Amino acid sequence: MPLTPATLTRHELIGRPVRVVAASNPDLVGIAGEVVMETTRTLSVEGSTHDEPRVWQVPKGEATFEFTLTADGDTQVVTVEGEQLVARPARRTERTGDSKWR
Repeated sequence: MPLTPATLTRHELIGRPVRVVAASNPDLVGIAGEVVMETTRTLSVEGSTHDEPRVWQVPKGEATFEFTLTADGDTQVVTVEGEQLVARPARRTERTGDSKWR
């Protein structure tokens, strides 16, 4: 299945650029970087603060994410409610049906 905005939630997220745009914890809003690890309930996002590398653990179910997709020179930003990502990564990528991205 090709990676498109509609299928993003059924693809591997590790290595994808991401930004937290909303969260129940306001300290998480604005975290940006690359997904370096995924568990059932969290995304690990590697970025930097004051030029120092850092990895944040962001609870999926409590945040809204923006993923940047680039293909053939075209860049799209896809907003995903974290609740849609709460699952074991292997199970989430096996799902079928319509994506609820916006």
